Amino acid sequence: MADLSIDFAGIKSPNPFWLASAPPTNTGYQVQRAFEAGWGGAVWKTLGEPVINTSARFAAVHFGGQRVAGFNNIELITDRPLEVNLKEIYETKRRFPDHTIIASLMVEPKREKWHEIVKRVEAIGVDGLELNFGCPHGMAERGMGAASGQQPDLVLAQTAWVKEVATTPVIVKLTPNITDITVVARHAVKGGADAISLINTINSLAGVDIHSWNTIPNVGGQGAHGGYCGPAVKPIALSMVAECARDREVGVPISGIGGISTWQDVVEFMLMGSTGIQVCTAVMHHGFRIVEEMIDGLNHYLDGKGLASVTELIGQSVPRYSNWGDLDLNYKVVARINEENCINCNKCHIACEDASHQCIDMLTNAEGKAILQVREEDCVGCNLCSIVCPADGAIDMVALDSGLAPMSWNQRSRIISGVNGSYSEAEVV
Repeated sequence: MADLSIDFAGIKSPNPFWLASAPPTNTGYQVQRAFEAGWGGAVWKTLGEPVINTSARFAAVHFGGQRVAGFNNIELITDRPLEVNLKEIYETKRRFPDHTIIASLMVEPKREKWHEIVKRVEAIGVDGLELNFGCPHGMAERGMGAASGQQPDLVLAQTAWVKEVATTPVIVKLTPNITDITVVARHAVKGGADAISLINTINSLAGVDIHSWNTIPNVGGQGAHGGYCGPAVKPIALSMVAECARDREVGVPISGIGGISTWQDVVEFMLMGSTGIQVCTAVMHHGFRIVEEMIDGLNHYLDGKGLASVTELIGQSVPRYSNWGDLDLNYKVVARINEENCINCNKCHIACEDASHQCIDMLTNAEGKAILQVREEDCVGCNLCSIVCPADGAIDMVALDSGLAPMSWNQRSRIISGVNGSYSEAEVV
């Protein structure tokens, strides 16, 4: 078995599986049950001045027969007194000393408020702090959460205030509701952040009931935007993690969050730069025990790759993540249809004919059987046919030698402008 333990900005954890600050970490009872199930750490539901939450508060987006493809919530931070939370954190840490407990914090953007809550929380023995600059609803209207996270200077200032008194590592949780997440990540680091976590939830409205015309969810006939999470947001989260991981001005450990449901998701996030991960929606859907399969799957994967430690995954795919302008314009792939696996549903032909480049022909072979065939000279390698095909192994995307030297858009632009390089006219065109 590979070693699953991690060191996240000086915080030791028996494995990279942490619960995110959310409903599953609302009480000591829940966190202790999670640790018994195998979770390595938990970020306690955000502490601050207790709030009054609404009823109803959750909604889900179901798609294609899948329940909870996306999840929406308008729940805020803890609605329990700080003293009660601190007592339960203390008791939980005493019972599980080798497991990681991170306190998520949110207060008004005032130095004295941050100093006060940091001192109180660290006094009961947490392993680290996570500053919640990401909540997009409710708290943002009060000048906290995403309202802070969308202002780089405020992120820098508040992080610096916390670092003035903190004795444990400080993690800054970033909002995705911003144009360039690396800008805020850099400011968090300038403020002294030891690590960052991302993403928090995305501004969203789960839906509208077309019969009652009420929003989903609604509180007495009125709705509001909430935070979106779950499997549907994974591509957005993965991209933002990658952007921060490859940014040299960020350069701190990353806790990846957003749509993580399986051990495969965990591997992807770690390959793209996450040292550890956090999970919420999958636990709300399936319960704490999902971690057992995630641990087993990750162990088998690492053994199959011949890796001794999960940390060997961290950032391995980051060098392969680039900008569009650096991609090879002369790289060529084409689709090839395997007759023995094709079920003649014609979905590839319909997709190509109506929405792509009309390069799949409907033919009849020598035996009089209807077949589909790609005109490779007209295929642009868009992948659409292979994406819509329901039959495994029916369509392969095959790399061909274009006969041209690799050249990106940026290289092409430099050549055209006469900056450098020597390519033939055919290669440039």
